[in-house]
Amino acid sequence: MAVRRTTASKAAPRVAHANEGYWHLSTRPLHALCVVTPLIIVYEILSLRHLVNQEAMTRQLIKAESLLSRFVELFGVAGALAPGLAIITILLVWHLVNKDRWRVQPPVLGGMVIESALWAIPLLVLGALLQRAMAVTEALPLVAPNAFAGESLGARVAISLGAGLYEELLFRLVAIALLHFLARDLLKLGQYTAAAFAIILSALAFSLYHDVWSGGSGPGGFRLGDAIFYFAAGVYFAWIYLQRGFGIVVLAHAIYDLIVLIPLSR
Repeated sequence: MAVRRTTASKAAPRVAHANEGYWHLSTRPLHALCVVTPLIIVYEILSLRHLVNQEAMTRQLIKAESLLSRFVELFGVAGALAPGLAIITILLVWHLVNKDRWRVQPPVLGGMVIESALWAIPLLVLGALLQRAMAVTEALPLVAPNAFAGESLGARVAISLGAGLYEELLFRLVAIALLHFLARDLLKLGQYTAAAFAIILSALAFSLYHDVWSGGSGPGGFRLGDAIFYFAAGVYFAWIYLQRGFGIVVLAHAIYDLIVLIPLSR
């Protein structure tokens, strides 16, 4: 009796892997690179247009961007584009180390934008509630809108994008990694304790990074309400970063700032 043989590999249908879904791909460095690179480009164009004083030949920088520029100068890298190039380089190296596929899915990018906008909503609610509860003097904390009362719309968009990019690079991507290394590898703390250590200290640094020592009713003009909000925002952004990745936390931060700052230009 003749027996017809078939090749199992040809007959078997292709099975989709879990790591090809949106929830996984949206956290990967390649898709993060695809959403943050346009933000970097737009920020650089707008900052040259709206954040440069032509008479004094000076450029207004996001504080985090300035700190990062000084840091990369230690390695002999200088220039206005250095912080943005640092983000691109980190994500590219991260992608190569992970050995992920060079395949970008546009629906994932669109989903990341929508998801990030949704993540911005709880922070807006928190700011409004804290403002009522503690009589915060600023309209909404985190970006100190009064400081930008005289800025153009283009300048405010640039500032919003720059804050999302460089504050998340400094306080989440860099600070959390360093603090976790310190807690886990040097202090030999447990995994969850090390994570909590990194989140809390990075959030505290994020709070102190902002100007909370002037215009308030506390000692030395300390604004307790703003400080609490910045700390809570730092914890919130750290959680988003650890759970949903760098691209989404950058977008969520930038979208929040845009929502707060853009209406002030009317």
